[in-house]
Amino acid sequence: MHTSQVRSSRGLGVPGPSPAHAQPGAPPRESGGLRSQAPPRRTFKEGRRAQAQRAQAPRHTSPVPGSQSRARPAGRLATAQLRTHMEGSASPPDKPRARPAAAVLCRGPVEPLVFLANFALVLQGPLTTQYLWHRFSADLGYNGTRQRGGCSNRSADPTMQEVETLTSHWTLYMNVGGFLVGLFSSTLLGAWSDGVGRRPLLVLASLGLLLQALVSVFVVQLQLHVGYFVLGRILCALLGDFGGLLAASFASVADVSSSRSRTFRMALLEASIGVAGMLASLLGGHWLRAQGYANPFWLALALLIAMTLYAAFCFGETLKEPKSTRLFTFRHHRSIVQLYVAPAPQKSRKHLALYSLAIFVVITVHFGAQDILTLYELSTPLCWDSKLIGYGSAAQHLPYLTSLLVLKLLQHCLADAWVAEIGLAFNILGMVVFAFATITPLMFTGYGLLFLSLVITPVIRAKLSKLVRETEQGALFSAVACVNNLAMLTASGIFNSLYPATLNFMKGFPFLLGAGLLLIPAVLIGMLEKAVPHPEFQQFPQSP
Repeated sequence: MHTSQVRSSRGLGVPGPSPAHAQPGAPPRESGGLRSQAPPRRTFKEGRRAQAQRAQAPRHTSPVPGSQSRARPAGRLATAQLRTHMEGSASPPDKPRARPAAAVLCRGPVEPLVFLANFALVLQGPLTTQYLWHRFSADLGYNGTRQRGGCSNRSADPTMQEVETLTSHWTLYMNVGGFLVGLFSSTLLGAWSDGVGRRPLLVLASLGLLLQALVSVFVVQLQLHVGYFVLGRILCALLGDFGGLLAASFASVADVSSSRSRTFRMALLEASIGVAGMLASLLGGHWLRAQGYANPFWLALALLIAMTLYAAFCFGETLKEPKSTRLFTFRHHRSIVQLYVAPAPQKSRKHLALYSLAIFVVITVHFGAQDILTLYELSTPLCWDSKLIGYGSAAQHLPYLTSLLVLKLLQHCLADAWVAEIGLAFNILGMVVFAFATITPLMFTGYGLLFLSLVITPVIRAKLSKLVRETEQGALFSAVACVNNLAMLTASGIFNSLYPATLNFMKGFPFLLGAGLLLIPAVLIGMLEKAVPHPEFQQFPQSP
């Protein structure tokens, strides 16, 4: 018998045999007494205590005589057993307790979240740039590219160059404001998701994107100062930004995928980014020409509301055992630093640092070129309108889908690293074509050469994910998000500052610089593929 049960039976008294089993001729016994004779006299306190104990015992009715007297100790024993179980299962104060999973309507995947988020962002991105262009053009009295017949004759127009410079600088201000805040928030929230789960970070990042879209709607509708774009960017970064959303999404994929299938799963996630961007680009250009700037921003706001509801009520948590975890603590930042400096096999940590450098350079060139492409196409000698810009932006996102298909085919005969090398080679060719493009067909030729350029980042992310433990995925991808934000800031600082400075002698010089920078990850990936990391970090199941 359990110790608590023994104590309960001694303290409350065990009933004697029922009257049906009493010996013949024996005097009747009390149902609650311990002896056949009259019970001993009790003090007043003992009587009150016994009365209170009988009142607390469960009352069960049964047609069998004497069953009531037996039911009371059973109920008391069950109560004591339950109390002992609860005391034994209680967690110590210093150990975080497991948090019960929140109820969801369905266990949906993470890809719809990324699709909706990127659709809204790509819908807003070129529109914001074009809005800044036309806003500054109106302020300075410049009619932009409305008169296309004379666009090529105004290459040295100082007013046009001032419009380009202002647009480029305000784009830089938005990126710097987002980076300075996101550098702290994305690393904090990403490592926090290793304990509390992926869903809280997805919900926070969705709310941040929603706030940014709301601010943009107010700026366009009420003709507010363009500085409010910077405010919306900062609010978005404070709650995780798109980088935090991607960190939680890629960590979610790493939670449920094996090491063999992880590269393709991450390429699939990036393909959802590309398809969303392509559709948003096609829609945004036509919609802008038909109805102006306001309605596309309203659509982005509606999509982000739907995305936030999906993250809160439909996303299936992928972390096996989420638990309550403090948010504001330096332990989360230390966990990220320990990825690179904690004692471990030197070759594995070297791979971690060098792969991070490779993805930094790739993202820097990607976002740097993306920042100036719209300006490059709006101005002379191309002089594109919003319709052509929409087609160009769609072509820019098409490699997300083509890279996924080609990766699936080439994985049967080549290692992932060599597929990434082929992608880098085509990316370099596309950047060189952009640098010397003066006509529309040549620009689309450059876009066509980028068909395999976006296979690089999923390969590097998958290799980084295999270098850390399963419990460090959130910290790893928050570090990658930090690298992503730093790359975006570097890209804005280099390309948005270099583009106005090179307008007079070679507008395409930033693209040539990007082509040269891409040689760095090409060398790093080839070198690291020859030096295989230690196998003790491959702690994921190898079955697909």
